[in-house]
Amino acid sequence: MSAESQVPAGPASDPDTQETREWKDALAAVIQSGGPARAHFLLEELLEHARQHSIDLPFSATTGYVNTLEPEQEARCPGNIAIEKRLRAYMRWNAMAMVVRANRLHPADGGDLGGHIGSFASLASMWGAGFNHFWHAESEGHGGDCIYFQGHSAPGIYARAFLEGRITEEQLENFRQEVDGKGLSSYPHPKLMPGFWQFPTVSMGLGPMMAIYQARFLKYLHARGIADTAKRKVWIFLGDGEMDEPESKGAIGLAAREKLDNLIFVINCNLQRLDGPVRGNGKIIQELEGDFRGAGWNVIKVLWGKGWDELLRRDTSGRLKQLMMETLDGDYQTFRAMDGAYLRKHFFGKYPETAKLVEHMTDDDLWELRRGGHDPEKVFAAFHAAQHHQGQPTLLLVKTVKGYGMGKAGEAKNTVHQTKKLSDEDIKYIRDRFSIPIPDSELEKLPYYKPADDTPEMRYLHERRKALGGYLPQRRQQADEHFTVPALDTFKAVIEPTAEGREISTTQAYVRFLTQLLRDKALGPRVVPILVDEARTFGMEGLFRQIGIYNPAGQRYTPVDRDQVMYYKEQTDGQILQEGINEAGGMCSWIAAATSYSTNNRIMIPFFVYYSMFGFQRFGDFAWAAGDMQARGFILGGTSGRTTLNGEGLQHEDGHSHILANTIPNCVSYDPSFAHEVGVIMHHGLKRMVEKQENVYFYITLLNENYAMPGLKAGTEEQIIKGMYLCNPGAEGDKRVQLLGSGSILRESLEAQKLLAADWGVQADVWSCPSFNELTREGQDADRWNLLHPLEKPRVSFVAQQLGKTTGPVVASTDYMKNYAEQIRPFIPAGRAYKVLGTDGFGRSDFRSKLREHFEVNRHYITVAALSALAEEGKLPKAKVADALKKYGIKTDKINPLNA
Repeated sequence: MSAESQVPAGPASDPDTQETREWKDALAAVIQSGGPARAHFLLEELLEHARQHSIDLPFSATTGYVNTLEPEQEARCPGNIAIEKRLRAYMRWNAMAMVVRANRLHPADGGDLGGHIGSFASLASMWGAGFNHFWHAESEGHGGDCIYFQGHSAPGIYARAFLEGRITEEQLENFRQEVDGKGLSSYPHPKLMPGFWQFPTVSMGLGPMMAIYQARFLKYLHARGIADTAKRKVWIFLGDGEMDEPESKGAIGLAAREKLDNLIFVINCNLQRLDGPVRGNGKIIQELEGDFRGAGWNVIKVLWGKGWDELLRRDTSGRLKQLMMETLDGDYQTFRAMDGAYLRKHFFGKYPETAKLVEHMTDDDLWELRRGGHDPEKVFAAFHAAQHHQGQPTLLLVKTVKGYGMGKAGEAKNTVHQTKKLSDEDIKYIRDRFSIPIPDSELEKLPYYKPADDTPEMRYLHERRKALGGYLPQRRQQADEHFTVPALDTFKAVIEPTAEGREISTTQAYVRFLTQLLRDKALGPRVVPILVDEARTFGMEGLFRQIGIYNPAGQRYTPVDRDQVMYYKEQTDGQILQEGINEAGGMCSWIAAATSYSTNNRIMIPFFVYYSMFGFQRFGDFAWAAGDMQARGFILGGTSGRTTLNGEGLQHEDGHSHILANTIPNCVSYDPSFAHEVGVIMHHGLKRMVEKQENVYFYITLLNENYAMPGLKAGTEEQIIKGMYLCNPGAEGDKRVQLLGSGSILRESLEAQKLLAADWGVQADVWSCPSFNELTREGQDADRWNLLHPLEKPRVSFVAQQLGKTTGPVVASTDYMKNYAEQIRPFIPAGRAYKVLGTDGFGRSDFRSKLREHFEVNRHYITVAALSALAEEGKLPKAKVADALKKYGIKTDKINPLNA
């Protein structure tokens, strides 16, 4: 919404000013006699009456460019304002000192450590209000509030924790120097500071979505009776520039629709992003207000400090409000970078009425007029209103100055985000402005400041946090509760061979495993199935009626399939989270459940299933954040592989999700071929994540092809987990190859085994490799150990151990890019040829057999690759390879599928 659309029409556009004045007077009389509620009711009645008569109503989701709360509506802060001001000053100083000191280091290899001063400077008053009066830590009777701190302001959190005694001066000195284990992470990272930070927030845009689904998950836990979350709030601090990320506003409709009144967004509107103004030619606050109010949020604007209240009260002409509205954000930024005289001339001087309003004030008085975010009493009142609002999520739009208090060094300057080095003059200015008791003689050293423990400030600091249950941020690393995972044979419907004549897919195996787990009295209620509108694709619609779909409104309509056994059943305590066509939202729900052991002291077991192509390449940034947050749970890529999803085509066929999954260190990934592999892997995952509470999460790809399942061979469980086992040995013979496969293409290897024996007299051993990623990690770990321990007995990779007992070249074939199986090349025993087939290139629509021929991964290509490897070793004439190409009708001049 443009700034121009926010400017009220002038008198020239009104054909009957007298009538307009009478209407306004009448409304004023109603407000005075009946109050705002009565006035609101009458306006709604008038609007409805106009709609009934087909009047084209003007629409505006925005309000005036003033504070939402009138002075008489503001809750009064019960705290000691003077002490809180001094504490904020000390934190500002220490945050600044930490960043500047870090950037005085000059390592031999060059470069600065970086850091940010301006962001925390703009929101110190907001965080002070929250820490002193609103944010509860986990304690008896309160599960603790979830605070997503604006990441670039992390130095301010460290500065507070230093005063609290939770962080040492040595740690401050090692800001952004983490390798030796004594430092502080640049931004909020649970992985790097596991007992401190809860939520990573510096990949811009992710925090808002994660916070929304976190708030929703708290409601879900409460509705299902798993945890009492009624008192808990989710607060997230954002920058106005960050709101341009699509994810930042991507789920605000869900928050309004589900009435998440436990959710509070605080947008720090300093009107600046990294390079310049957020909306230099417009008004970002008005734009955001329109977006959120239009979506159904409660919006509270905190634009002006209390020094403006009297000016607004005396603004009988309305010119000041008009001026506030029509002034562009770029100009507001410039005003704050200048001085009081400039403000008088270029802002108040625009109209005679506004100039007269401030004629009694000095330039210094004008300069002391603060924006709302720097007035702790205004901030407290807004926080109080948000905390007590019911029935809607709340957005606080808080206007601030980026680099507040930094003076010429950065205050409201376009360069302030990058400012991390200050001159002695700049440091002295900040010292004087905030009355830091450090003498001139010490300024060159830029010391940290911490009052004695028995001072009023320090006592107040600790008393306030004690009253709110403890210190924040803090992160629980293990849940107090413990579960025992049922034995593997509990899932015999998955691990036993299929009955003669029966065929199932690995997706069906997963559903059977999940169904059995849901029957477990202890673990069943902790299962969180998460769907993105594909339950029927994956054969999961039977769960609709069995455990229900969570909806806080229940099911107030009659479903069209009500007469069917598996009808679409929504209920207030439903167990399934149905996210619609929304993989990013599904992943955010999964993260909330997968970190519940930490945020809620409740172990939950989320299973998020989706089309594998729409996973890591769509929500990859969230998957990385999940690793940072030490998430635990299962994500399942259905219809996986480049050739298994016949008919769907380029955008649906996944040939690289495992390569992406392997970039996340604590993501354990598998591409199973058989039902028993699914069962063994998922059972192992439960043991690690639930029973042992290890900080890993599992990615498992599933297939929609039906075939007979061979069942588990006793003694292969550990090999399955490690990533490789012999599933079908060949007969005796002097010519021999080893065929490796995973997922859907393993069955092509099994067919190639038959062709090699029948057509060419070559025997093959077929190995199922459920995880080339796990094999790679284990092999690389062995290599690393050998490098660092040259005098010790070398370790042998698991791949080498398995293949070392065999002979012949090795051929690996998967439904993924060649890079997936290429990873284990270094661990193939020396002197053995290794050929890799994979599905590099764009997918396309066709039948599976045609796609596997196109991508050169079918049984014929595997056979030719095996013969070629034998020929290279001199065990077969090359003519045999040419014969095979001809026999199987392989077109030798066809285009490389990579480029097709």
